[in-house]
Amino acid sequence: MSYKSVKIGKYTIKKPIIQGGMGVGISWDKLSGTVSKEGGLGVISAVGTGYYEDKTYAKRLVAQRPLEAENFYSKEGLTAIIKNARKICGKKPLAANILYAINDYGRVVKDACEAGIDIIITGAGLPTNMPEFTEDYPDVALVPIVSSPKALAIICKRWQKRYNRLPDAVVLEGPKSGGHQGFTYEQCAMEEFQLENLVAPVVEEAKKWGDIPVFAAGGIWDKKDIDEMMALGAAGVQMGTRFIGTHECDAHENFKEVLLNAKEEDIQLMSSPVGYPARGVKTNLTALVEKREGPAIKCISNCVAPCHRGVEAKAVGFCIADRLSDAYNGDLEFGLFFSGSNGYRLDKLISVKELMDKLVNGE
Repeated sequence: MSYKSVKIGKYTIKKPIIQGGMGVGISWDKLSGTVSKEGGLGVISAVGTGYYEDKTYAKRLVAQRPLEAENFYSKEGLTAIIKNARKICGKKPLAANILYAINDYGRVVKDACEAGIDIIITGAGLPTNMPEFTEDYPDVALVPIVSSPKALAIICKRWQKRYNRLPDAVVLEGPKSGGHQGFTYEQCAMEEFQLENLVAPVVEEAKKWGDIPVFAAGGIWDKKDIDEMMALGAAGVQMGTRFIGTHECDAHENFKEVLLNAKEEDIQLMSSPVGYPARGVKTNLTALVEKREGPAIKCISNCVAPCHRGVEAKAVGFCIADRLSDAYNGDLEFGLFFSGSNGYRLDKLISVKELMDKLVNGE
């Protein structure tokens, strides 16, 4: 199957592949800029931008961590990442992934728009008021992440009634993705919630609202998977974990090593302070958390609203902001290493150019 370009709002993506947003610091300027340069849609993660360039843009630190949401989600950090990604991809479309569950969501969306981002992708909750924050930036395309046709219907109804607009595209994420899931533990294993069984009903729902392009995500690995999703009606795919196996990925070399060394049984679902199950690699940290011997939880960065200022972190046994940033810094003792269910299939690092070629033309 040969692939056609896809329009997302006013932007044309030559190759129908969105690189999933991965934070803290896994998809920043180098990865996203290169993916966009190679004809896909590069996606900058807006999570933890206060850590960018060795915390240069965090105005206040406590215990070497950005203090409060305004520093953890640093406007200056995000602006610098977007600017540096632009140096790589020029005027090609570039996106930011901004989680709905974060503190300061509206402010971070405006920061991204101000910095010149073209497309905003939002998951981790139902972003029913997403257009409110981009009213001054009508050219910015909006892409919610959903896990069911019902979720898409709710968003479309609300957006149309309240803002007279609809999503420019939608990402449908199944339960095999890395990081947070839009499903319960039980649903993640159930047949009816697997991605291949969700694509057709979500595409059907998207047609009712004017043929919104649907990108399938979660466990996509190679051209065969992409072809399968497109045969079911998807306009394209979003994939994150496979891009960690590239030279340009912004992740620490230790992070890449963790995945290169992971076996299938090492990648598991775990509880998270965000309130959703999350998928990552079993490591020293997960063993400590199971025994309730993990590092102290201080809630310095106040990253996500559902955590209630560290209450949920204490309930599950770790602070997600601290542990993801430790992984970004390559800390093998306390880092939290998210991965999709296929992460164990990474066996060597290649360039983004080579990966895009494999995905479009086959191995």
